[in-house]
Amino acid sequence: MSIEMVGLADIVRIHGAARPDTVAIVYEGQQTSYGTLDRASSRIASGLVAEGVRPQVRVAHLDKSSDVFFELLFGVAKAGAVMVSVNWRLAPPEVLQIVNDAEAEILFVGEEYFPVVEKIRDQLKSVRRIVSLGSRHGAWEGFAEWRDRHPDTDPRVPVRSQDTAVQFYTSGTTGLPKGAELTNANFACMFEQWTGSWLMKPGTQNIVCLPMFHIGGAGWAIAGLFAGATNHVLREFVPARVLETIQRDRIEVMLLVPAMILFLVQAPQIRETDLSSLRLIVYGAAPIPAELLKQAMATFGCGFQQVYGLTETTGAITLLPPEDHDPSDPKKLLSCGYAQVGVELRIVDDAGADLPAGQVGEIAIRSPQVMRGYWRLPDATKRAIHGDWFFTGDAGYLDEKGYLFIYDRVKDMIVSGGENIYPAEVESALFGHPAVADVAVIGVPDERWGEAVKAVVVRKPDADVTGGELIGWARERIAGYKLPKSVDFIDVLPRNPTGKILKRELRKPYWEGRDRNIN
Repeated sequence: MSIEMVGLADIVRIHGAARPDTVAIVYEGQQTSYGTLDRASSRIASGLVAEGVRPQVRVAHLDKSSDVFFELLFGVAKAGAVMVSVNWRLAPPEVLQIVNDAEAEILFVGEEYFPVVEKIRDQLKSVRRIVSLGSRHGAWEGFAEWRDRHPDTDPRVPVRSQDTAVQFYTSGTTGLPKGAELTNANFACMFEQWTGSWLMKPGTQNIVCLPMFHIGGAGWAIAGLFAGATNHVLREFVPARVLETIQRDRIEVMLLVPAMILFLVQAPQIRETDLSSLRLIVYGAAPIPAELLKQAMATFGCGFQQVYGLTETTGAITLLPPEDHDPSDPKKLLSCGYAQVGVELRIVDDAGADLPAGQVGEIAIRSPQVMRGYWRLPDATKRAIHGDWFFTGDAGYLDEKGYLFIYDRVKDMIVSGGENIYPAEVESALFGHPAVADVAVIGVPDERWGEAVKAVVVRKPDADVTGGELIGWARERIAGYKLPKSVDFIDVLPRNPTGKILKRELRKPYWEGRDRNIN
């Protein structure tokens, strides 16, 4: 069934009318049909309109994955507003920065994160109402009560294809997250193509186990709903739960990051799990070691498909299909595939000139999937988007056949377990310690997480501090997943004549003997 989609809300409107009794979402034993999802989202939209939420106003969500997230997503879309799902792994000051930056007027928060919001409530500048998900909070109305006192009549707020639908926050080298504005048109241009390549159709059993603050998690789930699939949503990734769900619900397709594949392959339960229903595993968000991929292909016995993309490109823009996953061709296994229909790739030098096949440069992309821009950051948007081309900050090369190979990062971002970690944030947290004279943060190889965060520190004269003490200091200031896993001490950091730290020189000893400088 083809969907003529102007806005995200059209997904549930069309499926709600065409297949109201088909199960859309399964969450912790609770089934939600497309018809129920359509009506629930209309109640939420009516509630938002009654609250005075105008088109393109931001509505924030802070909780782990659940069926409620999708009611909110489509309710926000029907109200013409913009969904902002906040990373629940962040520390309270980081949550505060994102909610304030988005100027969110309504905040939906899960019980697990009541303490986070309580700490920052008085500093939230734009939030007019907080609604509690799950258990009732003494000061905030409960979600079900709030939703159900509004009619299930779709308000049909006019939306345009160029309107922002979802705003994902992605960190930058300045250390402050930037809101990437993804439009209705960004989503609409990709779904027909991608759901086909991902083997999704009405009734397909799909598992959703990445978080909703990621384009990977939310984008994959939205694609499954676009296709009319039945989407089994896990609150968070737990290997035993994933394997149990695959066997019990006869899962056919799923999206994983390489760290998840590693954890599943290493899980003791996998030897007794019936994996025969799986047809395709799509993976991305970080490169995967070739040996792990070979092991996973042998273990799961289904097709594998690598994708490459960014938040700013609404997710995947390249594809390495199952037929290119040939264990006898290890070089091709390192590729993230070729550009999809509607996507153009260039490899450019520092001056923006095209480079020939095989030569490493920055990856630039032209596609209708490229974001509208960074929310209220015109200068950052201009630095990233030059004319029609988005400059990714990733370095790679194209071979003679047009296959893309990621080589290194132009920016200093670290990817650990599929999470983007930006050194500037970690450096800022460490630099305030009274014993630290200078600090640089780099990514080093890690067999479990792909990359691990390492801090390289110069102590102040006569200062005495241990790595454990510095990690403890940082733990009070940034989210746990951003913390250094190790700390090295040196006398001086290498810098160029303008004072920029030469992180490539710091990284080199740890990456010697490897085919590429990311893991």
